[in-house]
Amino acid sequence: MKVTHPYDFNEDDEQSAELFFKLGIPKNLAKTLIFISRVGECQSMDIEHGAQLRQPEVSMATQELQTRGWIVKRDIKGEGKGRPSQVFKKALDISTILKNLEQEKLKEFEESKMYITKLENLLNKSGRN
Repeated sequence: MKVTHPYDFNEDDEQSAELFFKLGIPKNLAKTLIFISRVGECQSMDIEHGAQLRQPEVSMATQELQTRGWIVKRDIKGEGKGRPSQVFKKALDISTILKNLEQEKLKEFEESKMYITKLENLLNKSGRN
């Protein structure tokens, strides 16, 4: 079973990848996630061509996305004796992924706020404001 998708990134996809990047998600990760979200199920080669990424970039991105629980991988047996091909698909809806990302960013904000308050207290305590 060979899965191929002629989908190519469009301007909205590029803007989405840029917004993910501004939220701290590397562009390769963002482009890989967006591509998989658009096509449903695909192989690494499809992502390389459609998202215009190199094989190592796709490999690292799919590993990170799996670690985050945002995509899943399954192996499909090839016709020969070689390694099975890998097919990727979303594990979560994009709205759930965005909610997870929002929670992550809110937690980071709260931690930063706490550090600033502690720093302010320490500096005021020593009389050096």
